[in-house]
Amino acid sequence: MNNKKMYLITGGAGFIGSHLIEHLIKEANIICVDDFNDFYNPQIKRDNIKKYLEMSNFKSYEASIVNYEAMSKIFHANKIDHIVHLAARAGVRPSLEHPRLYANTNITGTINLLELAKLNNIDKFTFASSSSVYGSRNQGLFNEEMKIDKPISPYAATKASGEQICYTYSHLYDMNITCLRFFTVYGPRQRPDLAVHKFAKLIDEGKTIPVFGNGSTKRDYTYIDDIIQGVTSAINYNKTKYEIFNLGESRTVELGYLIEQIEKVLGQKAIIEPHCVQPGDVPVTYADITKARELLNYKPVVQIEDGLEKFAHWFESYYKDSSEILV
Repeated sequence: MNNKKMYLITGGAGFIGSHLIEHLIKEANIICVDDFNDFYNPQIKRDNIKKYLEMSNFKSYEASIVNYEAMSKIFHANKIDHIVHLAARAGVRPSLEHPRLYANTNITGTINLLELAKLNNIDKFTFASSSSVYGSRNQGLFNEEMKIDKPISPYAATKASGEQICYTYSHLYDMNITCLRFFTVYGPRQRPDLAVHKFAKLIDEGKTIPVFGNGSTKRDYTYIDDIIQGVTSAINYNKTKYEIFNLGESRTVELGYLIEQIEKVLGQKAIIEPHCVQPGDVPVTYADITKARELLNYKPVVQIEDGLEKFAHWFESYYKDSSEILV
């Protein structure tokens, strides 16, 4: 490779990871690590990074962060400057069915990376956390000083644990670590199991969409470009050794309104299939981004209405113009 800074991005072939690579690739060397598991069609992730495979400043490794020996070989083969740890078993509902899998990947995998960072003298580490760590709150902004001692899903518990172990390594080994609490990220290349993408596909196919509860749950939907701006700012942050930042839009969107807007951008009506509220689901997420604005100069600009228009343009191209439909 060259003398540019080298980033190891775990989960690099996924939704957020592939967008981050797209942003960094012109000015940095990228090591992408992904296990291409079957949580959803792995070909989707392979397609996300295929355009980089012939680039001299890009390497891709198919490996699990749980496999310490495999990860150790990757670290020894590359002079890594900064770890951006995005890989995780994601999703609240699946974590209720597979708690041991989630704990193994999200906790043990994170410890493996921190330990390898320590052993290889890598003191820059960015960790992808989640708004789910805040648990069940009914009102008010979520700020980083709130206690996160009551997670209501195994997924949330593993992310809270990840933040704790990141603090431990920062304290013990003088590592510069930022933890980023993402709030419901959406946009082009979004995972097919997530609400915006899932609903759009079902509506487009004339199928029913499952709505859990009465449609009054609220989420702080954050467009991918705004998230990437926040992540890149966090990567460059070095004023303190350990910080946690919310990355959201700081606006709540009710589920019923989200569905209406998806109907609008697709020009089709949804067929609602009501279900009971699911265990582990929270009633609302709402990011206080004051800290990120002040310390990261984080400036989210894409409102949900505009973001869904952008998503719809990608959706139309991906599903209507592609000869092979991937789900």
